[in-house]
Amino acid sequence: MKLSEFILLNEADKKKSVMQEGVLLAKRTYPDSIVFLFQLENYYIETYCNTANKVIEEYRVLPGIDALRPYLEAIPIDDLLN
Repeated sequence: MKLSEFILLNEADKKKSVMQEGVLLAKRTYPDSIVFLFQLENYYIETYCNTANKVIEEYRVLPGIDALRPYLEAIPIDDLLN
């Protein structure tokens, strides 16, 4: 699915697309939400899930590779350097 097609989907179809076609790459945890990073085709989607009710409240399309920086910084590489 192309990025332009994903953007035009309604919320239910976005969820279905992410869950069926997406590849889960990482997650970040906050007090009120968990953000899951998925890859679809050649773009990335963040899903913001409310921890209280387990509902996905928002989908964000990442504008480019630079937006992956928070995820990349969380990967421990110290053991790889030794």
